[in-house]
Amino acid sequence: MNLTNKLILPFGNAICYSGFREGQQPGGVYPSYAEIKEDLLILQGNWKYLRLYDCDEHSEVVLEVIKKEKLDFKVMLGAYIVAEMNNFGCPWGVTYTEEQLLENKSYNIARIEKLIKLANEFPEIVCTLSAGNEACVDWTDHYVSVKSVIGYVKMIKKEAKQPVTFCENYVPWLDKLKPLVEEVDFISIHTYPVWEYKHIHDSLDYTKENYYAVANKYPNKPVVITEAGWATNSNGRGIDQEHVSEENQEIYYNDLLEWTTKEEILTFVFEAFDEPWKGSPEPLEPEKHWGLFKVDRTPKLVMSKRYKDLLT
Repeated sequence: MNLTNKLILPFGNAICYSGFREGQQPGGVYPSYAEIKEDLLILQGNWKYLRLYDCDEHSEVVLEVIKKEKLDFKVMLGAYIVAEMNNFGCPWGVTYTEEQLLENKSYNIARIEKLIKLANEFPEIVCTLSAGNEACVDWTDHYVSVKSVIGYVKMIKKEAKQPVTFCENYVPWLDKLKPLVEEVDFISIHTYPVWEYKHIHDSLDYTKENYYAVANKYPNKPVVITEAGWATNSNGRGIDQEHVSEENQEIYYNDLLEWTTKEEILTFVFEAFDEPWKGSPEPLEPEKHWGLFKVDRTPKLVMSKRYKDLLT
């Protein structure tokens, strides 16, 4: 039996969803009920599972839309925890005062409590919970200690019934996160060959190496891929421009789904829609260009055959 089935989750297609459009961003203008409904009607039918990054206003409306419109989605809901320690290894050099870090700790506790509240409020929709996202990897700007993450996982497991995880790059799971493995119900890894300068033709093999490195290290713990995808634009910083295109995204997506479907590895593709608010102000900043759909909701090449009606 594939270990994914130990989660008591039927295998299905999964995608990361964040609905922020032009002029919208977390902490600013949020997508409306109508905009989120439009998005989910686009995604319905191709994807069973959605991953939401935070238990904020956006996620609350997503859950309301799914419930009121009776849409066929299950949700992995996360709490986006912020820095509790300075990480001087962060390439873009974010630093915090001690006062800010203490405030962040209080914020994180409140976020975890909100996660638990929403999990209990929408038990038929929320199927799994994450205690954070990329908060322990060496380069993060929102660094949180493994000990603290373990505390949050225990908080969630005490008050909510859904399986609990922590979403992180595959590398920390091989060493730094060993103490966390015993606490989570399943491991969630992120793998991005294009960020590691891999050519498209080497990308699936590299993804498999990343996955099996973790899965083989912890054979009794289910491993889910909560982020894997391919950018379609780059300014050349961090990702070679010649490696990104809609054609390469289509190749990677199709190869990834063929493998993960055959092996029944639950995999959240990153991501549904482009998000212009992310990263630097530069239009070709790679963080802005991971969607299978553009920010105007028209499909990129990988989705164009499936969504011809959106092109007319």
